[in-house]
Amino acid sequence: MFLSKKLKGFIDPENRRIKKTCPESESKAEDCYHHMIEDPNVHSLVFGDKEITLIGTAHVSQESSELVERVIVEKKPDTVCVELCPSRYQSLIQKQQWENMHIVKVIKGKKAFLLLSNLILAYFQKKIGKQLGIRPGAEILKAIEAAGTTGSHIHLADRDIRVTLSRTWRLMGLWAKSKLIAQLIVSMGEMDEVKAEDIEALKKKDMLESLLEEIGESFPEIRRVLIDERDQYLACKIRTAPGRRIVAVVGAGHVPGIERYWQADVDLNALEQLPPPKWYQSLLKWAVPSLIVAMIALGFFYGGARGGTHILLSWILLNSLLAGLGAVVAFGHPLTVLSAIIGAPFATLHPLISVGMIAALVEAYVKKPMVRDFQGLLEDTASLRGFWKNKVTRILLVFFFSSLGGMIGNLIALPFMVKAFA
Repeated sequence: MFLSKKLKGFIDPENRRIKKTCPESESKAEDCYHHMIEDPNVHSLVFGDKEITLIGTAHVSQESSELVERVIVEKKPDTVCVELCPSRYQSLIQKQQWENMHIVKVIKGKKAFLLLSNLILAYFQKKIGKQLGIRPGAEILKAIEAAGTTGSHIHLADRDIRVTLSRTWRLMGLWAKSKLIAQLIVSMGEMDEVKAEDIEALKKKDMLESLLEEIGESFPEIRRVLIDERDQYLACKIRTAPGRRIVAVVGAGHVPGIERYWQADVDLNALEQLPPPKWYQSLLKWAVPSLIVAMIALGFFYGGARGGTHILLSWILLNSLLAGLGAVVAFGHPLTVLSAIIGAPFATLHPLISVGMIAALVEAYVKKPMVRDFQGLLEDTASLRGFWKNKVTRILLVFFFSSLGGMIGNLIALPFMVKAFA
C-alpha cells in the first residue's frame, strides 16, 4: 500500500513520454542521432572542454536500457560514468558477493538495521523488475556492456553506499528507523501489480527518494544526505571524469540536482566523512534507563516492598514479553525467544547493547546460516516469504522485531509505572 500509492501518485496521464525508435537504415543515422538528443531524458552539459551527455533513467525499465545503449553506441564516448560506487559495482557484476558477509560482525557492528533496510529496498526493485521481466540495474549493466563495445573507460561516479546510508542512519533515532522498516515491510505484503508505464513515471523521481518521502518530510536532513549530497557528489565526479566526451548514466531523480550543482564548488572529502554523534544522542541513551531506575527506586522508597515490586514487575513483564513476541513474529528459535525475554530488561538498562543484538546473536548461534543461505540471499529476498525462509534475513528480522517489541514495551510500561507510583 505504501509503495503502490506512491507509484500511482507519480502518473501524469497527460505527460507520458512516447517511446522513440531508432531507424535501422544507415542512411538515416543523422536522424537517429537527432532523435536521441531530443529525448527528454537525454541532457547535454559542458564543463571546460568536456562535452557531457547526461542520461536520466529508471532503475527497472527496459526502455531506459535501450536508450542507454543507443546513446553510448552512437556517441562512442571516451568515458562512461555510472551511478555506482566500487562496492555496488562489485555486487552488480559478482553473484557471490554475499558469501563473504560475516553476519555476526554485522550485528555486533550495529549494522543490522542498515543491512535489513537495504535488502528491503532492493526487494522493491526486484519485485517490480520481475513483473516487467527486467533485472534491476539492467540499464547500468547495459551501460557497462556498451562501454566495453565502444572501448570507453568506466568511471564510478557515486558515493560509497555505506557512507551514504551511515550518514543517513546517524541522523535517525531508533523510533524513526523502526518506523521506516515497518512501513517498508507492510508495503512488501500489500504491493500491487505495477505496470510498465508506472515505472516510466519513476523517471521523474528517484525510487529511494520516493520510498523515504514520508519520513523525509519530517526529517529534511535525511533528504539532504540521500538526495542533495549525492547530487553534489555525482555532479563533481562526472564533470571531473577523464576524457573530453563523456556519457553519464544516473537515476532521473538526480538530473535536476546535478544540473543545479554543475558549476558549484563541491568538497568531496566533507561529503565522505561520517559526522560524529550529536551530544544529545549520547545523553538520550542514558535518559530512559535512568528514568526507569529512578522510578523503581522511588517506588521502593515511597511504596515499600509491595509498591516497588509492583512497579518493577510491570516494567519487566511488558518489556520482556513484547521483546519475546517480536522474536516470535520473526520465527526465531525458542532459545532466541527466551533470550529476548530474559535479555530485554538488561539491554534496556545498558545503552551500549540492545535486546535485538542479544536475540540476533543467539539466533545466529543456534541456527547458523549455511553457505547456501548466503548464496541464495538475492533469490530469497525477491519474495516476502523468502525474508523469513532465509536464515540470514531471519536473523535480521529477529533483530528488528525484538528491538521494536522491547521499545514498545518500554513505552507502554512507563505509564503503568507512573500510575503504580501515584
